[in-house]
Amino acid sequence: METKIKYLVDTNVWLERLLDQEKSEITSRFFDLIPTDELFVSDFSIHSIGVILSRLKKFDVLEKFINDLFVNGQLEQLSLDSIELLDVIANIQKFKLDFDDSYQFCIAQKYDLTIITFDKDFNVKGIKKNTPDDIIEQQ
Repeated sequence: METKIKYLVDTNVWLERLLDQEKSEITSRFFDLIPTDELFVSDFSIHSIGVILSRLKKFDVLEKFINDLFVNGQLEQLSLDSIELLDVIANIQKFKLDFDDSYQFCIAQKYDLTIITFDKDFNVKGIKKNTPDDIIEQQ
């Protein structure tokens, strides 16, 4: 039996779609292609998206996002325990990541997920990551 790869979707991928940015169509195709039980989001991403959309006064987009993910989509939100923040610090130093990227990486490690991102900071040996384009091409 083949094991399904599961994905942690990075903040920038969600924002690309929510803000209808340059790669919005690619992200839309990715989300259409991958079943929701194979997609995960971190609590850090949810909070970051909330901060950004609130600053932009896009409350309707934020409300739709929350409803689509958790009410309609049944997506699972993942987080780290407080003690695991020490791993975040270690990965900042080891991989030269900033805090939010290291947090995402720690979640991906903890739950054995591949990070889906457009962020080139994850282009480091030892980090499992793909872009939405990569996944679309593999299908």
